[in-house]
Amino acid sequence: MSPLPALSLHRAAWSLALLMVLAACSSPGPRRPAIDADGPGVRVPPGLDRVPDAEPRLEPLRLGGPNKPYQVLGRWYTPAASDIAWRETGLASWYGARFHGRPTASGETYDMFAMTAAHKTLPLPSYARVRNPANGREVVVRINDRGPFVDGRVIDLSYAAALRLGVLGGVAPVELVRITADEIRAGLWQRQRRGSAPAPAPVPVPDAPPLRDDDDPLGAMLVDRGLAPPPQP
Repeated sequence: MSPLPALSLHRAAWSLALLMVLAACSSPGPRRPAIDADGPGVRVPPGLDRVPDAEPRLEPLRLGGPNKPYQVLGRWYTPAASDIAWRETGLASWYGARFHGRPTASGETYDMFAMTAAHKTLPLPSYARVRNPANGREVVVRINDRGPFVDGRVIDLSYAAALRLGVLGGVAPVELVRITADEIRAGLWQRQRRGSAPAPAPVPVPDAPPLRDDDDPLGAMLVDRGLAPPPQP
């Protein structure tokens, strides 16, 4: 028997194996959870790295609504109900185009290009100074949303805040300090910046309108993000 047919069969087997490997490499892998399918989008405004900090103002804390106890993924969270001082260290993440233009827990619309953030239990609204110890950068953000609901993460930054802190590459350790109403009244939050001038007198924000029985911005946000089932009719 001639060795040529056996050699041809051997080459054919190798070719088939190579095609199978290439097909496996080109085929899509398992889909990641939707929570990871986020990004900056395609239209990022120029000069976003120079967006100024949020300007702390005296804003009343709303009773109930975004500050009521709530449940996510089987765990209960109880937001603070008063103007507390708060220091915390942990990991920061950020959220972008997937949530841009959608409701926040405070009932406002999420703007990924504004200096805002989400926290699980700080009273809404709050202001906080966030520092990246790896590069010394600091930002002041207005906390108007709830999250991130991942162990070890203490704050979810807007895209703009994450850009200015230099943490767009992924989760990163940060230091968080809430700015209290007394510090806003005295302008202490501004004086803590090196070389800055004293802050002008804060302008109080009018009281938020009273919540109706069916006014539940936190619940609406959780349903919108798939973190809670829709209410039963």
